[in-house]
Amino acid sequence: MNDNIFSGLEDLGLGKLDELQLFGKKEETKEGTTEKKEESPLAHLYDQEVQCPVCGSKFKVRSVKSSSYRVLKKDSDFFIRYGTVNPYFYDVWLCNICGYATMKSDFNKIRGFQIEKIQKNISMKWTGRTYPEVYTIDNAIERYKLALYNSVVMESKTSRKAMNCLKLAWMYRLLEDDKNEQLFLAQALSGFSEAYSSEDFPIYGMDRFTTEYLIGELNRLVGNYEESNKWYGKVILSSAAPQKIKDLARDQRDLAKQAETASEEEIGMEDDLAVDEKSKKSGFFSKFFGK
Repeated sequence: MNDNIFSGLEDLGLGKLDELQLFGKKEETKEGTTEKKEESPLAHLYDQEVQCPVCGSKFKVRSVKSSSYRVLKKDSDFFIRYGTVNPYFYDVWLCNICGYATMKSDFNKIRGFQIEKIQKNISMKWTGRTYPEVYTIDNAIERYKLALYNSVVMESKTSRKAMNCLKLAWMYRLLEDDKNEQLFLAQALSGFSEAYSSEDFPIYGMDRFTTEYLIGELNRLVGNYEESNKWYGKVILSSAAPQKIKDLARDQRDLAKQAETASEEEIGMEDDLAVDEKSKKSGFFSKFFGK
């Protein structure tokens, strides 16, 4: 029995019918192969011209097309995981003439005395930097660090530096570099905590309740479980907080309590082992020296 589904058509001059695939579309290239073309990342990017507020130079910045944003998941500290292309990689605008770098939402938020600080402390030493057409995560980290350095030099708001640190933590999270993620999460926590008591709301676009939740979540992520619960409590007990952020705070508070309990149990086990080891040593020496 012929298992070719097109058997019987051999005499019609249609070629080798036994090699045809019924299901599964194959995309042919110009050479007649069946390799599928991969879309270039450049298809999702475009350039726009901006003017540097520090030196006045005009230059092009690379941005992601709005149609290319594809959200895969949102983390508990507001980090958004994207598919196709990562907009975070292109969040920092850098003037290669004078070295002024900042997150794009802050690019034109600069005062006269800050311009002078950039020109004196950065521009006079700047040697320039060339980046590829498509940025890598390492490029993104370097650019965020340049932006953070600029923020320190020109004495930016604490919340601005804190957000920069948070985004650096997110980049290291993508790399699964826990050490550096924790480093920048701790810096972000310190910054937002300070901004909470010293800046007017909204703080970097966040209202009071969102900021309280984020401080609580950052505390949880760095292992400060008791402190995190205090901040979650501020949100949960507030009559003015939106229900959505209250629900989020409740969920994360439960996680913090579970982690705190597990941590206490682990410490208890370590203490028991230490006592047991001490007893063994004490028993060993008593054989020779008595009680």
